Amino acid sequence: MSIKIGLAGNPNCGKTTMFNALTGSNQYVGNWPGVTVEKKSGKVKWSKEIEIVDLPGVYSLSPYTMEEVVTRNFILDDHPDAIINIIDASNIERNLYLTTQVLELGVPTVIALNMMDVIRKNGTTINKNKLSEILGCPVVETSALKGEGIKELIEEAKHCALSRKKQNFKLPMENAENTLKHIESIVDREIQHSDVNPRYIAVKLFERDENISEKFRVPESVKNEIETLIKCCEDENEDDSESIITGDRYEFISASVSKFLKKPKNKNITTSDKIDKIITNKILALPIFALIMFGVYFLSMKVVGGPVTDWVNDSFFGDFVEGNLRGWLEAMSVAPWMVGLLVDGIIHGVGSVLGFVPQIMCLFLLMGILEDCGYMARIAFIMDRIFRKFGLSGKSFIPMLISSGCGVPGIMATRTMENDRDRKMTIMLTTFIPCQAKLPMIGIIAGAVLGGSTFVATGAYFFAIFMVVFCGIILKKTKLFAGEPAPFVMELPQYHMPGAKNVLLHMWDRALAFIKKAGTIIFASCIVIWFLQSFDFSLTMVDEDKSILAAIGNVIAPIFAPLGFGNWQSSVTTITGIVAKENLVSTFGVLLGMDAEVGDPSLSAKVVSMFTTNGALAFVVFNMLCAPCFAAIGAIRREMGSAKWTWIAIGFQTITAYLAALVVNQVVGAALGTESVMGAVLSILILIAVITAAVMSGKRVTDREVQRAEA
Repeated sequence: MSIKIGLAGNPNCGKTTMFNALTGSNQYVGNWPGVTVEKKSGKVKWSKEIEIVDLPGVYSLSPYTMEEVVTRNFILDDHPDAIINIIDASNIERNLYLTTQVLELGVPTVIALNMMDVIRKNGTTINKNKLSEILGCPVVETSALKGEGIKELIEEAKHCALSRKKQNFKLPMENAENTLKHIESIVDREIQHSDVNPRYIAVKLFERDENISEKFRVPESVKNEIETLIKCCEDENEDDSESIITGDRYEFISASVSKFLKKPKNKNITTSDKIDKIITNKILALPIFALIMFGVYFLSMKVVGGPVTDWVNDSFFGDFVEGNLRGWLEAMSVAPWMVGLLVDGIIHGVGSVLGFVPQIMCLFLLMGILEDCGYMARIAFIMDRIFRKFGLSGKSFIPMLISSGCGVPGIMATRTMENDRDRKMTIMLTTFIPCQAKLPMIGIIAGAVLGGSTFVATGAYFFAIFMVVFCGIILKKTKLFAGEPAPFVMELPQYHMPGAKNVLLHMWDRALAFIKKAGTIIFASCIVIWFLQSFDFSLTMVDEDKSILAAIGNVIAPIFAPLGFGNWQSSVTTITGIVAKENLVSTFGVLLGMDAEVGDPSLSAKVVSMFTTNGALAFVVFNMLCAPCFAAIGAIRREMGSAKWTWIAIGFQTITAYLAALVVNQVVGAALGTESVMGAVLSILILIAVITAAVMSGKRVTDREVQRAEA
């Protein structure tokens, strides 16, 4: 018999760690039907008949974000046999808010008191039997990180699922109880609610939840009857219905906590608090963050990733694969064009990208450690203090952190932002952050032309953050994005040792996605690029300077000439990067006929011949900030929900990239003596003119609206 169990909990409660501990490698990842929220499910390692569905991390079951809607719809529509509600025991008051809502649904539920190892270390005690009595459901103590209590938890959930005993939890609402009883009786009498707890429907109707009204087809006459009851309750309490319910929930939680939770009388400052006094210090926080990110890039690109990448490119692809394949093909008297396609096109192109897999894996191993130990949550908190001063929401930084892996999930992560203006602005800015596909390009240019990939990679990361803040300030001055940013609420989890399994799975998932893209999009792109740079329009094999690609490149090259990279090779490389940013490296590999590897003398000579120092910097800046890859553009289209807004985003990103690269090339060039001072001054004046025009256009629209209102 198959048993389906949903895994629900707040963000940072250890839910992902628990899911990984339960399912191991028996996981299936996709998207929920109709939405782009990630769906994870898997079979329990030691009990294949039990399927675990990892629901998105949410703070409530109110329909404010797509994650909350997905979680609620799964419980209501997919009818899981049981729910395991993961609670962070070190922050139990906040976590119980979601628990009360889950229990109201009536589905058999088991509470997992997670992170109990942290609780015991702090000297806090939780009476799980008393908590079980208050909530009316089983409670199991667990530590997902250490594997404690996991089998007991599954056995309890299995027992609840097979017994099919419905939860009969009814949270006492002191300020709304009488009204809820009336609404509950109306639900029983007038609404078909099948096996859903009528109390839950009553609470949601009291909160004026339109999704629930539509789902259960509440007649208009019933809505009007319920609305009359709600208004009477609101007048009596002098508050809106949602706030009344929220207040009653927290009153119940506060009254209950004292019955099962005992904290030590002489509570010492925890280790996490001691670390946070330094890590989140107003003065030290940013320098520490910069130092840590420098260390991450230094280890990834120099100490660990660099030597392994050298071996992959030189020994594996260069000597073994390319050398043997070329010799074998020539011995078989294969046509020269086929040898060129396989060796110079596919091997050089795809191999140049795959050579960076060790660096990518090292980078995400380190980023996974920072995330798993709790440091990344602190960075969001630190950046909120900075972002808010410039009118940006601290919630914007979370998608940007995710974008350091890939822009697509970063864009998708913006749906947790309630304010539509902040969400759209974050979508437009989040792909400025260098993703895993841009890092090889930064490494090649930095190593060949600028003499140090670590400093440039770290500098690029912080330059991207600067551009986010700078552009955010400008956008906030326009009509489209004016207004106060939404408040930022986030829990800071306790610091703990990262779990090896979680970190390795995080690293492997990201690296596998990178490899898959190299095996599909990059593979096809390399073939097209090789063909275009090997043949002319009469389909005769020619030198690359006379090829179709050179002809196309020479047409578009003047566009990039003011940016310092006006040759046809760098121009077509920039264009192919829009398909997939990995193409930036693979195109170099095909065009220059080399294994794209930092430190290769042939690479340095060929790339140096294409760029001046200021042109190389401008190339990095433009390709870091311009329109993202096709996959990210598709994500922007889905999240914006409008072709118009998609084109606004792409146009803004590309114009911003062009202006930033123009200023970098002209100003740095003037400082180095390769460009004129007049050019630097003119580029700055152009930038000021564009910014002024954007701000003034927004002001004119606002003034017209004021005049119409006055009239």
